[in-house]
Amino acid sequence: MKKSLLMLLIAALAGAFFAFDLQHLLTLDGLKMGLDQAQTRLASDPLLVAGVFFIVYVIVTGLSLPGAAVMSLGGGALFGLLWGTLIVSFASSIGATLAFLASRFVLHDAVQNRFAERLSTINAGIEKNGAFYLFTLRLVPIFPFFLINLLMGLTPIRSATFYLVSQIGMFPATLVFINAGTQLAHIESLGDVLSPALLASFALLGIFPLVAKKIVALIQSRRVYAQWRRPAKFDRNLVVIGAGAGGLVSSYIAAAVKAKVSLIEADKMGGDCLNTGCVPSKALIRSAKLAQQIRQGSRYGLNDGEPDLSFAKVMARVQRVIETVAPHDSIARYSELGVDVVAGHARILDPWTVEISQTDGTTRQLTTRSMIIATGARPFVPALPGLDDSGYVTSDTLWQAFAKLDAVPPRLVVLGGGPIGCELAQSFARLGSAVTLIQRGPRLMPREDEDVSALAQSRLQADGVQVLTAGMALRCEREGENKYIVVKDTAEGTAAGDISKEQRIVFDQLLIAVGRKARLEGFGLEALGIETERSVSTNDYLQTLYPNIYAAGDVAGPYQFTHTASHQAWYASVNALFGQLRKFKVDYRVIPRTTFIDPEVARVGLNEQEAKAQGIAYEITRFELKELDRAITDSATEGFVKVLTVPGKDRILGVTLVGEHAGELLAEFVLAMKHGLGLNKILATIHTYPTWAEANKYAAGEWKRSHAPQRILRWLQRYHQWRRG
Repeated sequence: MKKSLLMLLIAALAGAFFAFDLQHLLTLDGLKMGLDQAQTRLASDPLLVAGVFFIVYVIVTGLSLPGAAVMSLGGGALFGLLWGTLIVSFASSIGATLAFLASRFVLHDAVQNRFAERLSTINAGIEKNGAFYLFTLRLVPIFPFFLINLLMGLTPIRSATFYLVSQIGMFPATLVFINAGTQLAHIESLGDVLSPALLASFALLGIFPLVAKKIVALIQSRRVYAQWRRPAKFDRNLVVIGAGAGGLVSSYIAAAVKAKVSLIEADKMGGDCLNTGCVPSKALIRSAKLAQQIRQGSRYGLNDGEPDLSFAKVMARVQRVIETVAPHDSIARYSELGVDVVAGHARILDPWTVEISQTDGTTRQLTTRSMIIATGARPFVPALPGLDDSGYVTSDTLWQAFAKLDAVPPRLVVLGGGPIGCELAQSFARLGSAVTLIQRGPRLMPREDEDVSALAQSRLQADGVQVLTAGMALRCEREGENKYIVVKDTAEGTAAGDISKEQRIVFDQLLIAVGRKARLEGFGLEALGIETERSVSTNDYLQTLYPNIYAAGDVAGPYQFTHTASHQAWYASVNALFGQLRKFKVDYRVIPRTTFIDPEVARVGLNEQEAKAQGIAYEITRFELKELDRAITDSATEGFVKVLTVPGKDRILGVTLVGEHAGELLAEFVLAMKHGLGLNKILATIHTYPTWAEANKYAAGEWKRSHAPQRILRWLQRYHQWRRG
């Protein structure tokens, strides 16, 4: 209601301005005609004339009416250079701020809600450098000031900042107009004031903040490096610390562009993903899935059976898979590509020097123009009393520990209900363990929507996993040969200190899967003053405190995915090698993820709970896999495709896929979102029949059906009826 009233008031005032033909008074001819009368009145009552002029100027600029430039000339002609500048400077800034506030009050929320995703990058830039951008625009009168006022009202810039920057930034142009107004008799048109030469001067003035920003950055850089002595020459163009996904891709790119690069790794090439993460876990998941399919043979027209399962052979296969993939990430391959691979532990001595403690016991130092920290992450282990005494494994250590077992652990407790915990709990249950999964929160996989969490929990329970949500681990205990974890029920309504809500769960093996933390210690980061609270702090270009030191992958965050590490590695390496020519901001707009439980859970972009939390309007289109022919033939009908779109449009905000091969099916939506393709484009694409990928097309078809133009269809119905006679 208030917004409507304000809009009506603004429209009424603007309408009256044109209806009474007041605009002619704000032309150069109109100004000259009324100048003598105004000067006469000024001589008798200067305060009244100055006050009226000030108020009218504020109204004109506040309503974004044409004529502010002419009024500035009038200010110079009436009040002279000093007082004219003072009056016009404040009146223009106040009027601009009123226009800014009106735009914010009437349009800001609607525009932000409608174009939230597209404006996210702009909003982030305004929050970080809004004053700088506004100041640059104010210095260049080529940009219409009224348009700047209205557009800035749609951004998150603070009102006080807008006013102060406008007051300062518009001053040079104000001074030019006021000075010109003192010579009003010699001015025939506004072109006499804003000549091409003057506009060019303003444009150069507008470049000044950019140059100033570069100078400030250079000064800050020199200040950061002041305590260090820079080498006269460098052994390497780039040194990369860590040979996981981020480090491998970084060094590969550097070698491909013929830079001299060293890759330093203290453990195994390939990092966690190859040796303890993605590769071994997916190999285990495949074996476990086959074992479950044998038990459920009747689903495929066969007899149900119990698999003749050897856990030792399963773990041996996992190791063979690692060994088969390992040559892709090996020292031999990367050496052949032109990378100097060094086995040893790296420590950064100064911004250009790395000391390497090599595996043969010797040390060496390398100087480098730039370096990339890609040291990855490790499992987080909570400080539970009795944990060390009872023993535990993590997603990193279980492969070596369980490889020594002849049989699957009879009683396995998994602490943590995120992706890693759910994947491993389901797999070990399918391989024969009695698995208890403990999740501190109210549901599994809390970053996913509630319907996804519920489906995941039901499937894990169907496979024999005992799921305990709202369970907080308190301590571990031992009684003879038996080991226990004590868990407290933290469900809503449970009284604090209620011992009756504690339970002891016996286990043979305890798997800790409550998250991962960046590897930050032991690399010399603290001595250099690089911020490492939870990860290495970087800017939009992945630079640390020192512009020549970059970070990529899990150690940098904010995502801990192998594919994200590879993605960041491109930006880190290109910026490190060519940043003096051009730098690229890392792009996090479209990040896919998959949890490899059965059925798989894959997602890109927003889900429902994120959209609600961010206040983003959305529509849901859902296609059930039980309607997909290929899912029926494969007896794998559980799951769905859920697409979030902009209301009334086919632009994709996010997709959640649950089902067989969900991780593979997601790629089409990732491509569509990356390149701005909507559901209509997916619907118009031929998909082979019968394939799982048709689910994507059918989801697009569901959206199209729900947005069919009903009025046109009714006319078509009448048309066809008429054609039938």
